[in-house]
Amino acid sequence: MRPVTNLTDQELIQQFVNGDSNALELLINRHKDRIFTSIVLLVKDKSLAEDIFQEVFIKIIDTLRCGNYTDEGKFLPWALRIAHNMCVDHFRKVKRGPVMTSGGDDYDIFETINLSEEEAEGTIMRSQSHEKVRQMLDMLPQDQCEVIVLRHFANLSFKEIAEKTNCSINTALGRMRYGLMNLRKMMVEHQVAL
Repeated sequence: MRPVTNLTDQELIQQFVNGDSNALELLINRHKDRIFTSIVLLVKDKSLAEDIFQEVFIKIIDTLRCGNYTDEGKFLPWALRIAHNMCVDHFRKVKRGPVMTSGGDDYDIFETINLSEEEAEGTIMRSQSHEKVRQMLDMLPQDQCEVIVLRHFANLSFKEIAEKTNCSINTALGRMRYGLMNLRKMMVEHQVAL
């Protein structure tokens, strides 16, 4: 029998599916540098890349366990595609724009340099909508509000949130999910548009 380190990706996957967690560890160690580097190059933030990297391997593990991975001898390209898609999803979720800080408050630079009356009116309307969202945040259960604030306003990773709130990462993710669902319901009820 060949040494475990000489097994192909597919053989390691098969061993993992059959219950050998060491096979998964070897598979991850074999490809982690390339996958992590590709994420860092896309997001240009090492700590964010670490969070996405963890999410990528959670998705890979879930897919392998469910038997949804079809081997075409291309594990690495498949894993890189998952990493790329998760980076794209991250940027879709996060509105990225230049931010200015003044007196401890952050301002979107595009809100600061609006010149026309129409843009000024839009800025006022957005400001009022943002205030309504802040009020709705206060109406959420404390644990849901806390996770949303830590994630979106303090830019903490779910790992950091879990540590700060003394819960598991899955619990933090669940609180975020339910908090956002509750916020959406309130936004519909109060007719708040962003």
